[in-house]
Amino acid sequence: MNIFTGSTEIQMLCWSVVLGLVQLVLATAMATKDQGLPYNVSPRDLQPPPVSKLTARFQRAFGNFRETFVYFAVAVLVVTITSRNNSVSALGTQIYFWARLIYVPVYAAGIPVLRTVTWGASIAGLIMVLLAAVA
Repeated sequence: MNIFTGSTEIQMLCWSVVLGLVQLVLATAMATKDQGLPYNVSPRDLQPPPVSKLTARFQRAFGNFRETFVYFAVAVLVVTITSRNNSVSALGTQIYFWARLIYVPVYAAGIPVLRTVTWGASIAGLIMVLLAAVA
């Protein structure tokens, strides 16, 4: 069975993993460009060289993803394992994924209010999944 053809919740979980990996690679590649390969392959005992404003935004966006992803993953696994997935949890996972996807370029562009609204939408999607889990 192809995991990307499973439930909507599992599909969105898998796509969220892909999104996280893309953010990791992007933030790492940008930091390497800014700080240089010698620093990034070193034990990093010294203070890091500075990164550009754009690189810092990508790093913070990825950090923010990591802060919410663990809760999202657990919520998806709970509704899936307990067979409590429904239209609310499916919609919640889609909202979470698309909001997290939109969040990256919005944060990179430095759009403050839209960044917060997008983050809020991802949290709303996560809460929808949790509500299905406890219903």
